[in-house]
Amino acid sequence: MGLPWHLYAMALLYILAGINHFRIPKLYYKIIPPYFSNQKLLNITSGVAEIILGITLCITQLSNYAAWGIIILLIAIFPANIFMYQNDKAALGLPKWVRLLRLPLQFLLIYWAFQYTC
Repeated sequence: MGLPWHLYAMALLYILAGINHFRIPKLYYKIIPPYFSNQKLLNITSGVAEIILGITLCITQLSNYAAWGIIILLIAIFPANIFMYQNDKAALGLPKWVRLLRLPLQFLLIYWAFQYTC
């Protein structure tokens, strides 16, 4: 039996998000907290990780590991979401209430990935 369609949907989400890191890198530079050095390297690393993890989700033998990788990645990038919420210059034009909604969204994404760790 193949992988469920919603796993492919998740994979596509991360692949497209990863590609976006290279299409519009300045968007991501803005939300990386200043206490992290080398924003360019962090952006590239997280973009490549999203693409690789998205592709790996589609490989039955590796999807469990990819799901754990996504959970780790989502935890690692959580400071960017907090920074975006707290800093109007990093807001990307989003109202504060939308930025606040992004915080629990991370936990929903973690939960979604966790469904594929078994």
